[in-house]
Amino acid sequence: NRLLGIDLVIRTAGNPMSPLPSIRAAMWRVYPEHRFAAIPQTFEGHLDALVEERRFNMTLLSLFGVLGLVIAAVGIYGVMAYVVSQRTVEFGIRMALGGTRKDVFRLVLGQGARLALLGLALGVAASALLSGLLRGLLVGLSPWDPAAFAGVALVLLAAASLAAAFPARRATRVDPATALRQE
Repeated sequence: NRLLGIDLVIRTAGNPMSPLPSIRAAMWRVYPEHRFAAIPQTFEGHLDALVEERRFNMTLLSLFGVLGLVIAAVGIYGVMAYVVSQRTVEFGIRMALGGTRKDVFRLVLGQGARLALLGLALGVAASALLSGLLRGLLVGLSPWDPAAFAGVALVLLAAASLAAAFPARRATRVDPATALRQE
């Protein structure tokens, strides 16, 4: 007995497994000396099996990307919170001299945006240089797709702005009298 290695694709109406017994009987009549390791499955099941490993890898990469985004946002938050705590007296003086809460908010948020833009510029440059390595993993997408780069940049800028907004909001709550007494 030899194992016959053929794939048989059959289009059916209704239940795709219903013609299986008659197909097996016909195969035994044509090839009586062969064994058949029939593993019946639907076309959708066959396609799912083909892309299962790649789908798992892409899901894992996506999770690592989200984790990286969260870590970056927490890092920006930490740096901006530290900067705000170090500049409390400055913010108090600014507000005592007539600066508004809106001015202080814009100042801190602008500093966070500059840090984020610097990091984004470095990241885009590194991505452009290294994206050719991912060519085999990208289906229907160029490694230098401007829409993908722009989408990622917008997501990163939104996360950085949100992370910097909390310390900026805290900076607007500085009481000028309390801040000046700390000095």
